[in-house]
Amino acid sequence: MIRALVVVAALLAAPPAAAPEAAPVVVVLETELGAITIEVDVAAAPATARNFLRYVDAGHYRGGRFHRTVRLDNQPQNPVKIEVIQASVAAAREAESFPPIALERTSVTGLRHGDGVVSMARDAPDTATSDIFVCIGDQPELDFGGRRNPDGQGFAAFGRVVAGMDVVRRIQAAPADGQALTPPVAILGAGRR
Repeated sequence: MIRALVVVAALLAAPPAAAPEAAPVVVVLETELGAITIEVDVAAAPATARNFLRYVDAGHYRGGRFHRTVRLDNQPQNPVKIEVIQASVAAAREAESFPPIALERTSVTGLRHGDGVVSMARDAPDTATSDIFVCIGDQPELDFGGRRNPDGQGFAAFGRVVAGMDVVRRIQAAPADGQALTPPVAILGAGRR
């Protein structure tokens, strides 16, 4: 009896087992220029990752498009230069957007806007819905405290391209009128792998 009480007391005093970290989720965006494979970091940026995945799972990106390319030569009015491509959901699905999500700042998640990082586009903090962008090269001005957005809050990084950066670079180099890709690059499908 005393031995059983000692065992129970030891079990109660032991720290709880750590919850297993969520494994990354792999999503493939099939574009007309090739496939882009994204590893979604559900552990570091859970709210942003869940938001992206609900749009993927609901089929909103099928029929979407990469519509914007930001290169060093097409942002003359902005003193803080970046290089990204931006995608949106299918126009027919935009009315079905989910509510905006709270901004998961890079100062909290520990993620940084490096080459191939995928992040949520936004206007003000807590306004991101479905538009995403991919960084070409390191883009520290998009992190918390960066100067690209006047509010200094940065953007919510949530994943990274693990295959298809050649496709990302082809999209970035495609013809554009200012920053608008002409024509946009179609997203033929998007799903978990």
